[in-house]
Amino acid sequence: MKLKSYIAAFLSVALMGTAYAGNPQRAGSAGAGELLINPFARSAGWGSVNVAGATGMDATFLNIAGIAATDLNTQVTFNNTQWLVGAGINMNGATLIQRVSDVGVLSMGLSAFDYGQWEVTTEDQPEGTGATISPQSLIINMGYAQKFTENIYGGVNVKLYSSSISNLNTNGVCFDAGVQYRTGEEDRFKFGITLKNVGPSITYQGDGLGITLPVPTYGVAYSQTFESRSAKFELPTQLSIGGSYDWFVANGKVTGALNFSSNSFEKDTYHAGVQYSLKDLFQVRVGYKAFDNRADDLGTSAISGICGGFSFNVPTSDEGSFAIDYSYRGTTSAFGGIHSIGVRINL
Repeated sequence: MKLKSYIAAFLSVALMGTAYAGNPQRAGSAGAGELLINPFARSAGWGSVNVAGATGMDATFLNIAGIAATDLNTQVTFNNTQWLVGAGINMNGATLIQRVSDVGVLSMGLSAFDYGQWEVTTEDQPEGTGATISPQSLIINMGYAQKFTENIYGGVNVKLYSSSISNLNTNGVCFDAGVQYRTGEEDRFKFGITLKNVGPSITYQGDGLGITLPVPTYGVAYSQTFESRSAKFELPTQLSIGGSYDWFVANGKVTGALNFSSNSFEKDTYHAGVQYSLKDLFQVRVGYKAFDNRADDLGTSAISGICGGFSFNVPTSDEGSFAIDYSYRGTTSAFGGIHSIGVRINL
């Protein structure tokens, strides 16, 4: 048991070593930005702040270690997000959490992004050819987490990423690792650290990188296809460190949480959130996400930072329940916000 504790502690220290790796000068140069989008309404409602205390399906995005801290044997969730309303971008997802032993839990998830239909334009027909394309992206993940001691949880998540249009596609793989530490009376204090989206660079391939042009000749005219190579792009690695504390009040509980995220390809972010839970039947939450603009004092994101949400949880048996989650994330005036809704079936 001591060996397991040392392994978990070592992982925490190793992850902490990259806590200040943020590089806003590289903003916009990474690919696969979908890996940074929280698909879950419950945790998105307070700014994805609960890295320390996330459990169940939220932990598959925030901190994979938290799936081992769930009290459930099985959880099935379905989620829909209207991303940057007005842009025509939708995200749908499904997640399964399954306990496989007294200390181990598996997770499997799928998130599909639909960017709508885009009109095809060419140099000869800049107003449009009449044809359309439908870009799509897909993220498949599988994780495992384990309870190492009464206080320490650790886990690893594997993600498969795919993105395509009619004549271009790319595929990649990356990993998450995380640790949660819980202590105090009824585990009131929680600390978490997670490193996400670590993987090799990927590149686009397909016929869209080729162009057919006439070849000048004094004889018989002919055409030839010239093909270029897509530059490789890195994945948006992120390291997050957070803490939370629970205050038990009459008929409920208030949870406050703080989180810092260091981003490899954009400005670092600070998160704060508060959630009130009424007998685990109703929760309301609010949060704020602030960007570190000290370098240029400029706002460089369409997301304003303000967010909020609520959940209704209806018991269906002694151990089972059915829940509905909703969240709103504020944006600049160019968009109509980000709306997420989710359904949880707890068994």
